[in-house]
Parts: sequence; structure tokens; C-alpha cells
Amino acid sequence: MAQSGASANHASSKSAGSTKVEAAATPARSAPQKAMDKLGLVRDIDLALHLPLRYEDETRLTLLRDARDGQTVQVEGIVSENRIEARGRRQLIVRLDDGTGEVLLRFLNFYGSQQKSWAPGVRLRARGELRHGFWGREMVHPTVRIVSDNTPLAASLTPVYPTSAGLPQAYLRKAVASGLSRAPLEELIPPELLPGRWPRLRDALHFLHHPSPEVAVEALEDHSHPAWQRLKFEELLAQQVSQMQARAERAHLKAPVLKAVPQGLQERLLAVLPFQLTAAQQKVCEEIAQDLQRPQPMHRLLQGDVGSGKTVVAALAAAVAMDAGWQCALMAPTEILAEQHFRKLVGWLEPLGIKVAWLTGSLKAKAKRAQLEAVASGEAQLVVGTHAVIQDQVEFAKLGLALIDEQHRFGVAQRLQLRRKLESSELEPHLLMMSATPIPRTLAMTYLADLEVSTIDELPPGRTPIVTKVFADTRRPDVVERIRDEVAKGSQVYWVCPLIDETEDSDQAADELAGRASNRRPPLDLSNVTQTHQELSEALAGFGVGLLHGRLPAAEKADVMARFASGELSVLVATTVIEVGVDVPNASLMVIEHAERFGLSQLHQLRGRVGRGAVASVCVLLYASPLSDSGKQRLKAMAETTDGFEIARRDLEIRGPGEFMGSRQSGAALLRFADLNEDQGLVARARQVAEIMLRDHPDAAQRHVARWLGQKSEFLKA
Repeated sequence: MAQSGASANHASSKSAGSTKVEAAATPARSAPQKAMDKLGLVRDIDLALHLPLRYEDETRLTLLRDARDGQTVQVEGIVSENRIEARGRRQLIVRLDDGTGEVLLRFLNFYGSQQKSWAPGVRLRARGELRHGFWGREMVHPTVRIVSDNTPLAASLTPVYPTSAGLPQAYLRKAVASGLSRAPLEELIPPELLPGRWPRLRDALHFLHHPSPEVAVEALEDHSHPAWQRLKFEELLAQQVSQMQARAERAHLKAPVLKAVPQGLQERLLAVLPFQLTAAQQKVCEEIAQDLQRPQPMHRLLQGDVGSGKTVVAALAAAVAMDAGWQCALMAPTEILAEQHFRKLVGWLEPLGIKVAWLTGSLKAKAKRAQLEAVASGEAQLVVGTHAVIQDQVEFAKLGLALIDEQHRFGVAQRLQLRRKLESSELEPHLLMMSATPIPRTLAMTYLADLEVSTIDELPPGRTPIVTKVFADTRRPDVVERIRDEVAKGSQVYWVCPLIDETEDSDQAADELAGRASNRRPPLDLSNVTQTHQELSEALAGFGVGLLHGRLPAAEKADVMARFASGELSVLVATTVIEVGVDVPNASLMVIEHAERFGLSQLHQLRGRVGRGAVASVCVLLYASPLSDSGKQRLKAMAETTDGFEIARRDLEIRGPGEFMGSRQSGAALLRFADLNEDQGLVARARQVAEIMLRDHPDAAQRHVARWLGQKSEFLKA
């Protein structure tokens, strides 16, 4: 995880350990200094915690007679020849003799000054991979330095750091060493809370930046060395303390007390629903109701597999708030998903006298004004929309409950912005976030320790299991024939195509609603989905084949979806705009083209568009060879299980926690060193120590968080 060190944050210079790097104070910023800023290397502590990716061994010399081809070795000798070879690409060739053999040093990129410096008779020390070339043994672009007979070897392994363009390793090594020497690394964790075998923090960092050549390389690479264990524990402790602080701060905030009214809106809604709640839905409804009755803001994640019935739970929570005289807002990441919610909620609530407002950037100006006025006056008790819901012009009369669907697809700032829509300086709205991507327990303990989690762990009755089949794309004609059979029987089919840079229009819609000029993205490569639509239209002549992608006008998208939902269209060729929110019970076959290009959770979400009725459903994954190892793992997992929690567990194994959590941390990985698959014991221990630190050593706990997270601790509050 050290590779992620580049994500260190730009924290305030006033936080603990915030001494600025000396070079950063100069008026003119050099290219390396600018590159360091981009990497977040602003404070001395940032540099101290910028750990190496790997190490080079410059502590020993190898005689050429003892070196084997394929080895990376360091040799030293006298230059016997130096020439520029002009055959094809110009190259600098330096012949080095160490008394036991010769090696050619080959440079494809070089300066004229290097040819002069490395003249015959000069002693050089070179490190690189030895290989057999056409003219004998050679090294291509080795690391080279001029030495004398008594130039000492390095005393420790040489670190190689994560870097970026314009930031040479030599500059970065010097900056890190300087920052490490100045960084405040006093012990903040009482020694009795640490295992005796772990080194002190300063010693651990010095060791990891400059390890002894005698240390086992495996212990450095797999992060099992006690120095690594100390660093990972420190990082996990900072995160746990920060989340516990966020929870404690929330306990001091005030929110409206919302209680269900006897024979009120919630009971009336339950009476008119065309189905019975599952036991799991009833359980989470009770958990949410208990939160809403408290004077502190609810901060709860409602997670459930695809099709488990989260929307009705959200509607029942909203009913409690609206009965108490408060407004509710539901924000979804895409217009299609928001519209699906809107249609369901209107169908359930408007017959009960509830006005539901619709708010997206695609609304015409007159309709938009009417919706904004209804929200501001309180006439609209429930507001459904995309990012447009959080724009400045949207003023709520009395927002008591904020609902966020597919919460991981929103950034931290967006979620905080919705929570701040309650104008009262004394109250915050309750917050219920929903996700169809179940969070593995270990990940929830680490990233969501400040959240209450409710889980719908059963599907409504009548849902049929989905059979998943994996075929090479050479079987495509057979799949088309299967589609013909299905639509002839009256079934409906999704055909999903990948699309580079597929995006929904919600960001653009939000810009339009706010009256800003929209930064429209360049046209997308729609050739795949449009070509597939044309081919299937020809192959399935006589049946309706629709086309849907994110760049169609909103009205056209709505029309296509309505025609597919009504059965007028038999086949819907689409991009991932149908990933969530689309509910057509008659659709029983899903084909995902180039399935190897999709993430595991996305494949599972797409598969969840079928299996919503009583008919047996099939999901076909078409792949193109050759498959990568991770591609094989994803397709294998899809074929073996339809359990969302098992899918989530395997997804975590394949992708790692940073990618799995997506935009919850707004792109900044909060864990750089710890690995949640391997360090579960450290997570549990960090939670225990965090409680003790906050109780018995609160000042040290706060300084510890500032040292490790700086301003990133704000991300944990959303």
C-alpha cells in the first residue's frame, strides 16, 4: 500500500507536525517543488511518511566473473572505450572493465557532457540488469556515478520513492531525508498500549527509509516487518480515532425529533402497498424509526442486495418525517435512477395527498421555477432529483430527512452540501444513505466506523434465481438466436455494451439549474452501442429494438424506457445507464458484451436488472480473449454466486479497499499502508486503543489524528 503515498494530503500548516518543507518557502517554485506539491508533500511529516516503493542494493559490489545474466548487480571498473554509435538510433556506448570481465553500458538517451565525463581511464560504478547482447554482456541505462578507489559503498539499501514527472529520485531522497530529520515524531501512543516488539515511531521510519542490507527482503516487500506493523497500526489508529470523534461530535448536534403518528401516513402507506414487507425490511424500518425519534441526527447506511427493496424502506422513513411536518429530499446519481424513484414514490404517495417535486437540470425554465417555488414554500413535501437538488437556488422550507441513493457515487462535498440544506442554525437533517453494493464487515469497521449500518439480507418472495453463463464472444451468433427464441415467447432482453467515458447528464444538469455555463464533454465513441443496435435490429426484424445511452436527451431516454417498460420494445440495447434503478419484471435475459471490461460490482448491479419477475432469468457474459488474471477472477465469481455480500468480498480481494470505496473519500485514499485483507487483527486492536486514547489521553489522540490525516479527517464526517 506504500505505493499510494502520493495521496498524502495538503493539510493546514497549523496542524500538528506542519513545519513546511524549507524549499516550499522560496518565492519562485521550481519544477521539483511543484511536483512535490502535487504529491501532497507539503509538511515535514508528509515527507517522513512518504515511504519507498522498493529498494536498490548499493551496499555491495559484484565481480563480473561472478555475475549471472538476468541479475541486477552493482559493478565497478575503469572505462576502456567510449563512443557514439550512429547505426539507427544514436546511442552512447561505454565499455567498462573491472579486471575480471567487461560489460557494455548502453544509453539511448544521453547528454554530450556525459560522454566527456565518462572518458577512458575514469572509474565508474554502475548498477543495472546484466544481460547478453549482440556484442556481449551489457546493461541498458544503468545507474552510473564517477567514483575513486576509496569511495565507500552505501551503508543501507537505497530507497526508490513514488514520484511524478519533474521530480528526480535524487531530489526526492534529499527532501525526504531533510523532512525526516525535522519532522516532530515524538511518541503519542502510551507504550503500554503497544506490543514490546514494535520499534519507536522515529526508529521505524528511519529503518523503512534506510533499511540495513541484512534485513530479509521478503519482510520489507510483504510489510510483515515490525517497523511496517508499527506504521500500519499508527495509520489505522488515526482513522479510528477520527471516526470516533466524528461520532462524538454528531452526538452534540441537534436534529428534529420525528415520531410515527398512529393511523398516520406511514400506516396508510403500508396499507396501500401491493406487497408485504419482508422480515428484513421490517427490521431495518424499526432501526431507522428509533434513530428518527432521537434529537441527534441519524447517520445510517441502508445496504441491501440488488432488488431487496430499499426504496420502500426509504419511502416509509420519509412518511414519518412528512407526518411530523418536515420535508424530505432524495438524491440519486443519475437521472434514470432518480426518475425510477420518482415514478415509484409518486405512485405510492400522491394518492395519499403528498406532493412530490421533480428536480433535474433537464427541466424547462418555467417548470423549473415552479418546482423551486414548491420546494421553497413547503408545498412539495418530498423532493426527488439528481445533483440538482443540492444547488444554491434550491431552498427548502424545512428539510428534516435527506436520502442519498448509491451513496458511494457521490463525493464527500456533495453529501455535506445536502446535509447543510437545513437553514436552521441549530438543527441538522437526519441522513439515510443507501447502497446496493454491500460493504464487507472488515471494510465497514474501518471506513464506516462512524456510521450505523442497516442490512436487508433477504429478497422479496417470488424472485427467481438468475443463472449466469460465461461465453467467448465467438458464441455471439448463438446468443442472438437465443434472444430470438426469448422475444418470440414474449420475454424481454437487455443487451449491455461498454462505452469509454460513459457519464450521465446529472453534472451537466446541475450546472444548468445553477445558471452556469455547462462544460460539455467531447462527443463519446458511441460506435459500439449504435453498431450493436443496428445489428440486432436487422437480426430481429419484426421485434422492437431500442437504444439507450447517457448522451440521449432526457425526454428521449424517458420515452425509450417507457416503451421498454410497457413491452412495446422487446430488446433494449444500452450502456451502463441501466446499471441501477431500472425495474422491468418481464425482462428475463441480460447479455453483457465485453464483460471483462466491467468491474465486479458493476456486473452484479447490471445482472440485477433481470430476475425481478416470476420467470427464470439468465445473464450471459460475453468476453474477448485474452483475459487478464483479474478478468478471469471477476467472471468466475459472477458464474459461481449471485450473493451480493460474497460478490463484495471477492471484489475487495481483487480491487482493494481504496477502489472499492470509490468516491466516499473523494479520490483520496485514507489508508496508504494498511491492507484490510491482511490486517484485520490490527483493525480490531486499533479500535480498542482508540477508545482508550480518547478516554484517557484526548490531547495525544488529537495530535495523532492531525499528524496522520490533517484535513482528510473531514472526509469521515460525510
